[in-house]
Amino acid sequence: MQRIVSFLPSATEMVCALGLGDRLMGVSHECDHPPEAKSKPVVVHAVLPVERMSQSEIDVAVTQRLRNGLSLYQVEERLIRDIAPDLILTQDLCQVCAPSGNELSQLLTTLPIKPRILSMTPKSLDGIFSNLRDLGEVTGTPERARELICAAQARLARIASKTRQISHRPRVFCMEWIDPVYCSGHWVPEMVELAGGTDGLGRRGTDSVRIAWEDVLRWAPEALIVMPCGFDLEKAATQARTLFSYPGWSTLPAVRAGRVYAVNANSYFARPGPRVVDGTELLAHLLHPTLFDWPAPARAFQRLTDERASAALVEAAVTEA
Repeated sequence: MQRIVSFLPSATEMVCALGLGDRLMGVSHECDHPPEAKSKPVVVHAVLPVERMSQSEIDVAVTQRLRNGLSLYQVEERLIRDIAPDLILTQDLCQVCAPSGNELSQLLTTLPIKPRILSMTPKSLDGIFSNLRDLGEVTGTPERARELICAAQARLARIASKTRQISHRPRVFCMEWIDPVYCSGHWVPEMVELAGGTDGLGRRGTDSVRIAWEDVLRWAPEALIVMPCGFDLEKAATQARTLFSYPGWSTLPAVRAGRVYAVNANSYFARPGPRVVDGTELLAHLLHPTLFDWPAPARAFQRLTDERASAALVEAAVTEA
């Protein structure tokens, strides 16, 4: 039986979606979906104690380590040697998201038998589907991969058919990091477009980047989606409250309309796996709730309200009257 090691949560999800969970012999510390993944041996750990760090501390520490040529991950080489994998799933898209080229090169020098390497580097929804197709080919499950891809594309097409008819596409800002502020990149702007919005600050098909808060104020989003990379809903909602103190926060149309949402980025946006289709459906619901229901888990998003901003709006209305 083929023995698979996955360095990526998204790749782990794909393996299990293909019905190959029994072949999965090692995963990363972040592989938490589906639940069966959490029972697998962990072969990759983060170096930084990010669970005890603020967003600004994480940003500084990550930048310093990368500048000094240091890895953000520890690969359990002895455990991987014991597993003796036939296939390793990795990526070369983001040094922050998972082990990439340098860690893998070092690992391969320690393995007596060199496994096949499948590197997943998607920058779009089509790229994600191509990765799934490639995984199906190397694991002998091409038909199942095609079925999953066709089903996903059909769901996206149903969303697009509805949003093509809308008269107003709201200005959206998807925030991939809060302190400092990062715009969205890669497949997320594409998801916004399919869902019936326009993210003028997003970078479709390329890396998310740090932007000035003043750029957000000038864009004046009508809906603001807080989706810090690597965060679940609870952590995203907690961190997002720091935005309440940003200058000009209460003037944003999204804030005034009560359309600021924290979302479960890990489940629906940050990981280029099957659940980005769910994420697109979630965006469509948040942007056009009368057109799209959200029947999936309730803990996917949370509306964020700033009582101070609400009080200021009431005071302004009274003054104008």
